[in-house]
Amino acid sequence: MLHESPIIQLGGFNIDLSVIIMLIVTCAIVFGLAFAATRNLSVDNPSKLQNFMEWVVEFVQGLITSTMDLKKGKPFLSLGMTLIMFIFVGNMLGLPFGIVTEFDNAQSAQVFGHEIIPVKEALEQAQASHPGEAAHVGISWWKSPTADAGVSIGLALMIFVLVHFLGIFRNTKAYFKHYIQPFPFFLPINLIEQFSKLLTHGMRLFGNIFAGEVLISVLLKLTALGVGGWIASVLGLVVWQGFSIFVGSIQAFVFTILTFVYISQSIDTHEEEH
Repeated sequence: MLHESPIIQLGGFNIDLSVIIMLIVTCAIVFGLAFAATRNLSVDNPSKLQNFMEWVVEFVQGLITSTMDLKKGKPFLSLGMTLIMFIFVGNMLGLPFGIVTEFDNAQSAQVFGHEIIPVKEALEQAQASHPGEAAHVGISWWKSPTADAGVSIGLALMIFVLVHFLGIFRNTKAYFKHYIQPFPFFLPINLIEQFSKLLTHGMRLFGNIFAGEVLISVLLKLTALGVGGWIASVLGLVVWQGFSIFVGSIQAFVFTILTFVYISQSIDTHEEEH
C-alpha cells in the first residue's frame, strides 16, 4: 500500500495538510515547554523545567560566544533558543509513531470539501494498471515537519533574509564591497557562494531527517516477512530510533550554530573592514 501526503488544492496552491498539522503541533509543544518553565520562576527553588530552560539559555549563549562577541550576539539569544528547540522537537516528532489512514477506490478522499490530490491520482493509476481490482492508498498524517523540504528551506530562507538584512543596514558599504573581494571578477563566485549557503543550510537538515524516516518505514515493512522479519524490524527500530535521536539533536545544533556563524559574518567581519 502506498503512503502519500494529504495534499489539497486551495486558492491555486497545493497545501500539504500533514506539514501544517505538524508545524502547529511543534509550535504548541515548544510554547508549552517555554510557558511551563517560566510560569513560576524561582531563585531558591527552581523547578526541573526552569533548570532545563536555564541550561538551554546557557547552551545558546555558548554558541553565540563561539562565533561572535556576546554583546553583539545577545539580541539574537531568543532567536537561537527558538530555533534549536523548534528544530529539535520537530526532528523528534516522526520517531515514536505514525498516523496513517487508508482509502480505497470505493471511497471519496476529501478534507473539508477538498479532494486529496495524491489519493485521486494514485487510485486512477492503480485502476488503469489493474482494472476491476481493489486499490488502496495510505495517507500519512504524522511525521517530522523538518522532513519536508519546504519547511527546512523555509527556515533557511528566513535566516538568509535576516543575515543579508543585517549586512545591508548595519554595514552597508562593507557588505556590498565584500562581493567584489579580493577582485571584482570574483562577483559571480561570491554570489553563488551566498545562494549555496541557503541551499546547504536547509537541505542538510531536510536530507538527514527525511532519510531517517524513510529507513524507519523500510524497517517497519520487514514485519511482512514473518517471525524473522518481526525480530529484525524490532531490533533495527530500537537501534535506529536511538541513533535518530542523536542525529536529530546534532542537526538542531548544526542549523543553529550555522545561523550564528552567518550572522557573525554579516555584522562582525564586515565591521572590521571599515
